[in-house]
Amino acid sequence: MKHGETGPPRLIFWELTKRCNLKCVHCRAEAGTADYREMDTFEVKKTIDDIASFAKPIMVLTGGEPLYRRDIFDIARHVVSRGLRAALATNGTLVDGMVAAEIKASGIERVSISIDGSDASVHDGFRGIPGCFDEAMRGAAKLREAGVDFQFNTTITRRNASGFEKVLSMAMESGARALHVFMLVPVGCGAEIAETDMLSGEEYERILGRLYELSRETGFEIKATCAPHYYRIIRQRAREEGRKITFETDGLSAVTRGCLAGTGVCFISHRGDVQPCGYLPLVAGNVRETQFREIWESSELFNGLRDFSRLTGKCGECEYVAFCGGCRARAYYETGSPFDEEPYCGYEPARRRLGDAD
Repeated sequence: MKHGETGPPRLIFWELTKRCNLKCVHCRAEAGTADYREMDTFEVKKTIDDIASFAKPIMVLTGGEPLYRRDIFDIARHVVSRGLRAALATNGTLVDGMVAAEIKASGIERVSISIDGSDASVHDGFRGIPGCFDEAMRGAAKLREAGVDFQFNTTITRRNASGFEKVLSMAMESGARALHVFMLVPVGCGAEIAETDMLSGEEYERILGRLYELSRETGFEIKATCAPHYYRIIRQRAREEGRKITFETDGLSAVTRGCLAGTGVCFISHRGDVQPCGYLPLVAGNVRETQFREIWESSELFNGLRDFSRLTGKCGECEYVAFCGGCRARAYYETGSPFDEEPYCGYEPARRRLGDAD
């Protein structure tokens, strides 16, 4: 994508609230139970109307814990009424039979439940509240009974990296439609545990390679998120296997790229700030002051992220930049610039390797 070339957003994550009943050690939002001056129902619906006037993205209603909002299903119905697709990101603990039925009736197509371990000892340790693993799994069961598609989202760090295959097995056995694997990004509470919990570039490479193998072995939908180098790895592995990447063989991984921050994806905060993603704390504008479309199309920040020639270091030299792009949030955490190289990628671009050979 060249500078100034703007397509509509494909995916918008909307942090409708920062309120939450859990105390996750890796929480992007640093959520709690205070009053955060959230956008009200009218403001939210007005912004949905603005988005729907020029784009048809999937709207992921998230938080905090979005089920804390009393108007969550009214908002979801409005999303659907404007021809957009609605998804819900929850910790699952507040989903009982009645809530599952309301989710189904509101038109929400899929629910993601955060599961960070295959048992209570690991998951509850992440989430900070004893018993939340069992509650989340009960929530998943209620969604299944109500006929609502759901997936598991799991964040991999050093403390649970050895058990992610068990989470995959559990997702498949529970009736989940997918497992989306997130690699820890050092922002919010995640910054506080980065020194002890961040994986090295070599560990990332090994785990992402194993994710590729599991996706091929199981045929289950496995998506790597906040791990853009996965989209390099699958192309390297496919080339070694003498095959082409296609949607039929590789699903969504064949038709998307790694870091979509500000290019196909953005994030709206509970106060209306529009960011490239929830992990990159740079603000392009605020929907309380400026129409979303103007922010999306005219923001200097977004247009900068769409110009891959601005990337520096290894990312700027890499032959896989169009597929990967490096994590802009990790670059920002490391150096203060979202255009620097991905600090947790172990790949050496061909240009550098050939230069060393000379």
